[in-house]
Amino acid sequence: MTEITAAMVKELREKSGAGMMDCKKALAENNGDMEAAIDWLRAKGIAKADKKSGRTAAEGLIGIASSGTKAVVVEVNSETDFVARNDAFQDLVRGVAQVALSTDGTVDAVSAAIFPASGKPVSDTIKDAIATIGENMSLRRSALLSVEDGVVATYIHNAAADNLGKLGVLVALKSTGNKEALATLGRQVAMHVAATAPLAIRAEEVDAAVAERERNVFIEQSRESRKPENIIEKMVEGRMRKFFEEVALLSQAFVINPDLTVGAAIKEAEKQVGAPIEVTGMARLLLGEGIEKEESDFAAEVAAAAKG
Repeated sequence: MTEITAAMVKELREKSGAGMMDCKKALAENNGDMEAAIDWLRAKGIAKADKKSGRTAAEGLIGIASSGTKAVVVEVNSETDFVARNDAFQDLVRGVAQVALSTDGTVDAVSAAIFPASGKPVSDTIKDAIATIGENMSLRRSALLSVEDGVVATYIHNAAADNLGKLGVLVALKSTGNKEALATLGRQVAMHVAATAPLAIRAEEVDAAVAERERNVFIEQSRESRKPENIIEKMVEGRMRKFFEEVALLSQAFVINPDLTVGAAIKEAEKQVGAPIEVTGMARLLLGEGIEKEESDFAAEVAAAAKG
């Protein structure tokens, strides 16, 4: 039995782009034969998948699944929108969302959960799909909301298929009231969240660092007026109040009825629901948000290809 050294593993990693443990296993399975190990990795689809792992995956789909008083939203990325329209990819995203319902909703937990159709963890199932479909893919984000009594409303914007699209929203409403009326309200609030992207449910829940950054900007802008410091302080406080109104869900003008804030609309809805309503959580995932997409110069690519 040939001894598998660290240098051999390193060489195979550089040649195949596969992970360290996969390289070690490939060498062990092939008695240290480098070329046979590469072929073994290619046959398993591992080298192909891992070589693509550096490519930007900013397309894909947002998937949603719900069950009773619990719902989950996931983002699975691909490299192109073409693949996002592929039935196999859509089934994958739909399946990942369904699996996520049985976890705590974190990416690590969803990745480790078993995908029923493959009998493998979600992470390995996605790697197999990379080899089959031929594009880099990744489970990027996920979120789960639940309530003891009430509803978790869901909304998909720009739907590509049932529970799949480019933007997914969850809103958790806690209430002992009529669930049908509560679900109707929840969907309206979820649509509002999709449209306005609030930073928090309540003003006091806005991230302190974000609020401080806005305050500093307002201070600098107000000082350009050359007014006394006590006046500037009042100006800044006024701007901060307006800022919180604009970014906190309950104080925003409701898109369904702009004459009311979301908080006031929920209070009004309590009459139909027949019980107090509390928004206990929200999640909004916009496909590719925050990913720096690689910009390519098509003319330069063609010129480079022509030069051989």
